[in-house]
Amino acid sequence: MRAEWTVFKLVAVLLLAAGPAHAILPIQHWQTQSGARVYFVENHDLPMLDLSVEFPAGVGFDRKDKSGAANMTNRLLRMGAEGMTEDEVAQKLADVGAQLSGSFNTDRAGLALRTLSSREEREQALSVFATILQRPSFPSDVLEREKIRLVAALKEADTKPDTIAALNFYRMLYRDHPYALRSSGEAETVERLAREDLIDFYRRHYTAQQAVVAMIGDLTREEATAIAEKVTAGLPRSEDAGPELPAVEPLPAGAIRVIPHPATQSHILIGAPGIRRDDPDYYPLFIGNYILGGGGFVSRIADEVRQKRGLAYSAYSYFSPLKERGPFLIGMQTQREQAQEALEVVRTTLREFIANGPTREEITAAKQNLIGGFPLRIDSNRKIHGYLAAIGFYRLPLTFLDDFVKNIERVTADDVKSAFARRIDPDRMVTVVVGAAEAQAAATQPVK
Repeated sequence: MRAEWTVFKLVAVLLLAAGPAHAILPIQHWQTQSGARVYFVENHDLPMLDLSVEFPAGVGFDRKDKSGAANMTNRLLRMGAEGMTEDEVAQKLADVGAQLSGSFNTDRAGLALRTLSSREEREQALSVFATILQRPSFPSDVLEREKIRLVAALKEADTKPDTIAALNFYRMLYRDHPYALRSSGEAETVERLAREDLIDFYRRHYTAQQAVVAMIGDLTREEATAIAEKVTAGLPRSEDAGPELPAVEPLPAGAIRVIPHPATQSHILIGAPGIRRDDPDYYPLFIGNYILGGGGFVSRIADEVRQKRGLAYSAYSYFSPLKERGPFLIGMQTQREQAQEALEVVRTTLREFIANGPTREEITAAKQNLIGGFPLRIDSNRKIHGYLAAIGFYRLPLTFLDDFVKNIERVTADDVKSAFARRIDPDRMVTVVVGAAEAQAAATQPVK
């Protein structure tokens, strides 16, 4: 705790002292001999190393007929490698106090390691990490066991209203795009997965040329260079430029799907394709969404739905920028009999916000909150490491963290209004309601 507080104080001082010529967090960047891109922050305040290697291997790179291969490949990376069972992997890491984890989301997947930076402990942890990343064995018996577990979990989840709402929402939003696929796969496709499917996915997507290495910790540049080479040298090689995602097409029209369910509350999701991670409207939409529904109880949606009318305890909105257009989503839960009223309140609030934009007072308050909270976003090595990985994967400017406050400060109310008008059309959004009152369900035809 004391060490993390030291990092927080250091960040605060740097934020206050940083001038135009001094980076808040100087990010070093280079390529390994195998073509992997490396992003490194040297920090000797803690005797720790945080390391990750990620690839364009998330659910967006799954195929419909083998949905779940991406997730299962990432899952089994940690469950056996050349000469080591999953128990031996766990024991070797536990012996030196290291922590291994997997990362998996819509766009990217990989492995992460946290270890002591002292040479003996670090070398043993890195040896295990490099082996499982470069020479995974994908044991057949482990695969069968994990398939049984996952299929059982999927079948149970499929009965829950929040799962039903999310699955239908993304299928309506993205239709034939890979972003519509379920992150874990479907029960029937998972059951069909074979070891060869995982090996094939690994060889195609976990390549050295597509690898992004992110590191922060108690290392010199020379040590970081050696580590990056060690963990990427034995990765699969590919001659092509790597996997590409198709563009996300705009919705042709608005659509609503109402799904009966015995739940006492209606689960409601409303949304549309939003923005890419490198979109020039990122900051106006980021601030605007904070005012609209991302700022907790101080946001407009929460105020209208919860504070003024008591229709839901939680109502929110967010943009999730991805490699292609990620979702803009509004969500809430409300009593079945209040679902239609809650929907109308949210739609009216959104239309008014798009038509008129935020007030200057709202912009000022949002900026103060976001800028004031910025040091908490980078007050630990773990949080900084998360930003490093994102900066590397999405090829954001190395000055992203340095420029964050300046980019927030320069946004105006007019910028927010025009950005929302360009990006969100209230008449072309999808709506999913799970667990509506019978009268509402009968009055609304589900979209096929």
